[in-house]
Amino acid sequence: MSSAIHTVNRIGELGAILVVRAETKQDALDGIRAVYEGGLEAIEITFTVPGAADAIAAVAKEFGEKILLGAGTVTTTEQAKAAYESGAKYLVAPNTSTHVIESAQRLGLPIFPGALTPTEVHRAWELGASAVKIFPASLGGPDYLKALKGPYPEVRMVPTGGVNEKTVAAWFDAGAFAVGAGGALFDLKLLKAREFGKMTETARRFVEAVRAARG
Repeated sequence: MSSAIHTVNRIGELGAILVVRAETKQDALDGIRAVYEGGLEAIEITFTVPGAADAIAAVAKEFGEKILLGAGTVTTTEQAKAAYESGAKYLVAPNTSTHVIESAQRLGLPIFPGALTPTEVHRAWELGASAVKIFPASLGGPDYLKALKGPYPEVRMVPTGGVNEKTVAAWFDAGAFAVGAGGALFDLKLLKAREFGKMTETARRFVEAVRAARG
């Protein structure tokens, strides 16, 4: 089994990817430590974080194989290459870019491009997406995801946006392969207040909700 396939399978097993957005690299690192204590293992550091590549490298060095580390908001081939060189094991994008998908494939990394409409989902999958990030999933909700799964049962879908511990069961009932969650777990107000214990507890409840939703 290739490492890319193993990574995709592991995300399917974990069921959730944490989307990390923060104002500084240090905030990203501190928050990741807190949510990891709560049981979150798949972490996506977005390129909106200042010094994102350095943050990815720092997390890779500190956690090693304990975290399934990816890069998010990857919109250019340069970012894809920087993510790979920094230790990212998968890439996530808000859109579907042929160039980014091809770059990920050359690097041997799974790629989860963003899509919303049926046409976009089909195009992303046809171009070789490992899974498709349904974004922003909050626009349609679980019913919309269920409708997409009707014509595309084979597509692994990762709804992102509007996912929290109270809604996660509905997303999996609708056919989600995994879910992506950001602000509900990586609360910037708690981060700035250095209330890491609360971030850990939120992560713990979310992980428990994912496990319960998947039986």
